[in-house]
Amino acid sequence: TIPNMAWIPCGTFTMGSPSSEPARYSDEGPQTQVTISQGFWMGKYLVTQADYLAVVGSNPSFFTAANGYGTDLSRPVEQVSWNDAVAYCAALTAREQAAGRLPAGWVYRLPTEAEWEYACRAGTTTPFHYGNELRSGMANFYGIFEYPPCGGSTYYCSNPSGIYLGRTTSVGSYAPNAWGLYDMHGNVSELCRDWYGAYPGGSVTDPMGPASGSLRVVRGGRWSFAALNCRSAVRSGSGYPLDRENDVGFRVVLAPGQP
Repeated sequence: TIPNMAWIPCGTFTMGSPSSEPARYSDEGPQTQVTISQGFWMGKYLVTQADYLAVVGSNPSFFTAANGYGTDLSRPVEQVSWNDAVAYCAALTAREQAAGRLPAGWVYRLPTEAEWEYACRAGTTTPFHYGNELRSGMANFYGIFEYPPCGGSTYYCSNPSGIYLGRTTSVGSYAPNAWGLYDMHGNVSELCRDWYGAYPGGSVTDPMGPASGSLRVVRGGRWSFAALNCRSAVRSGSGYPLDRENDVGFRVVLAPGQP
């Protein structure tokens, strides 16, 4: 057992959403059968401001005391670019290798998009690992706009008294999924290893995404998103490698192979 890491077993799942899923986007298909051939460890929590500070020596986050948000370093680090996240993983790997805490050949890295969705779903096929609904208070999102859509809306169900914090919250503040992972549907979106591109369809094993591109995949919901954009299948290509946003962070995977 590794502290603050959850073991994700190997297995097969359906990546993407069915055409019947309300408010889905076209890039969530074609649904693709994905086999994850090797189990891996994944951070139970988003990388926190404290984690990042301990490895890198600085805290780039917006939600800090300097901006009037207090000194809670258990909030996720944000305002990190894809390049920053990759550098963090490399530095963490080097530190843990030097301390003799890693098996030979194992590295910390960002999850692939397929690993991320597989881990998020944790065996579920519903829009959220929680089930078919995301209601205010279940995660840190724009809780005025819940899911599934209702009242004639195509995209949301309005809840005028829904919770909208407008900021990050301490990691682990909401219920985890069946595999012990927290904040997969809110708080900050998560940078993934892959370039953004179309799904292949059919059946694939351990997909890595396109060989090149201009945008990195960003997954999961965030504090500024309505519920529909927090679904397990939602994918974003908004991650230019140098972008830094106060609602985007990351979590790490520990597995054998290349960083």
